[in-house]
Amino acid sequence: MGRGKIVIRRIDNSTSRQVTFSKRRNGLLKKAKELSILCDAEVGLVVFSSTGRLYEFSSTNMKAVIDRYTNAKEEPGAANSTSEIKVWQRKIYLLPMTP
Repeated sequence: MGRGKIVIRRIDNSTSRQVTFSKRRNGLLKKAKELSILCDAEVGLVVFSSTGRLYEFSSTNMKAVIDRYTNAKEEPGAANSTSEIKVWQRKIYLLPMTP
């Protein structure tokens, strides 16, 4: 039996809201850790609570993740050009050698 659907809106009861935040925050942090381990991805997650408290996860150094993000945003297409180069390298490698 599956769980029922909930309406996504702000929870009015402050106690329930805090409990939900805590559970979902922990779940999100767990998923970020799993993603970094299973897929060898560089992950950085920052969460601020409604009271301003900071929660973070980083698979490496958070500053390095933020710097990498900033550089990627400043150079549009830089990430795509790297993956495009890899695709072409694979295609060249798979071409049959002709004498």
